[in-house]
Amino acid sequence: MRTLFRYFLNGLLIIAPIAITVFIVVGIIDWLNSIFDLGIPGLGILLMMALLTIVGFIGSSFFVKPFFVAVETLVHKVPIISIIYSSIKDLFDAFVGDNQKFNRPVMVKMSEDSENHKLGFVTQDTLLQLNIEDKVAVYFPHSYNFSGELFLVPRRNVTYLNLPSSEVMKFIVSGGVSKL
Repeated sequence: MRTLFRYFLNGLLIIAPIAITVFIVVGIIDWLNSIFDLGIPGLGILLMMALLTIVGFIGSSFFVKPFFVAVETLVHKVPIISIIYSSIKDLFDAFVGDNQKFNRPVMVKMSEDSENHKLGFVTQDTLLQLNIEDKVAVYFPHSYNFSGELFLVPRRNVTYLNLPSSEVMKFIVSGGVSKL
């Protein structure tokens, strides 16, 4: 009976990640297709990709940028909307685009009398705007979650890692299970 249970767990470990990934991908595809329900499977995704590409092309045009700046300025003046918009925009900018923030992985010694370290990403090298000279801002993502914590740590406790940011993020989010 114990052997059968071990086989069952092995099968679960093999099938579950594949099944969950397929479930999520199919769900996203169905959702995108439902946005443009034209009766042809996959057409919604192609239409969405084309629309995003066209908006990106138009948005990078010299003539349209002032319009986007004016709209952003207007959005920033609306109290609750500005908080939501700026938070989402900053989150996207942190991961994608020209202003990526999680591109400097570090290992931080958590206290002087301990050998415990945490992996994170430096987001601000200087904190002079807070009148703090000897600290840097380090973001520590949580494992298996889309959250994290920001710590201001002594610069001497920070060791920059010569590793790809994406690999360090995957290692942290997986709880250290993924290989670096």
